[in-house]
Amino acid sequence: MAGFLSGLKRIYLALYNWAVFYGWVQVLYFAVKTLRESGYGAVYDAVEKPLQLAQTAAVLEIVHGLVGIVRSPVSATLPQISSRLYLTWGILYSFPETHTHFLVSSLVISWSITEIIRYSFFGMKETLGFAPSWLLWLRYSTFLILYPSGISSEVGLIYIALPYIKASEKYCIRMPNKWNFSFDYFYAAIIALGIYVPGSPHMYGYMLGQRKKALSKSKRE
Repeated sequence: MAGFLSGLKRIYLALYNWAVFYGWVQVLYFAVKTLRESGYGAVYDAVEKPLQLAQTAAVLEIVHGLVGIVRSPVSATLPQISSRLYLTWGILYSFPETHTHFLVSSLVISWSITEIIRYSFFGMKETLGFAPSWLLWLRYSTFLILYPSGISSEVGLIYIALPYIKASEKYCIRMPNKWNFSFDYFYAAIIALGIYVPGSPHMYGYMLGQRKKALSKSKRE
């Protein structure tokens, strides 16, 4: 029974990883194609649907960690996925004024290359039981450039959206109301920006530690 469940888990994870891998390949393809043909102002419209699907599918990774399907700590997975969902739905989807900025291109290219490598790495491990050493190196090295470019794009797009958030008052809750509660999305966005200040270096340091551990293990093997 344990062997059957283990096999079932591997099949599920392989299907999940390859499905999301395909989604991110679409995002990268449409982004690069549109950049070449129409310029950065048209990139968001070209990638919107596959971006939303691929990024939202990452919610399952939190579930995987919570129920023990994977060993990745939820404490490391949750902040990254939460920030990306916030950018995908809370900024880009909610405020179309951001769509034509060049930072959208750097964001989706940074995200898509990172995730294509990551999901192919885990997809191969679940499908074949191993991943080639060059893919392992890419998995734990490309973030050195792509994480700073992605984070810079995230912060930049939140900042660019601030005046539109304030003017629209979208998602705000004003008093008086029956809950006796108020919420201002503008100030929530400012708090989100503030979280990036300590959060980004901490996450980068965590990934550096994971890189050292993974590459050292690979050399010993």
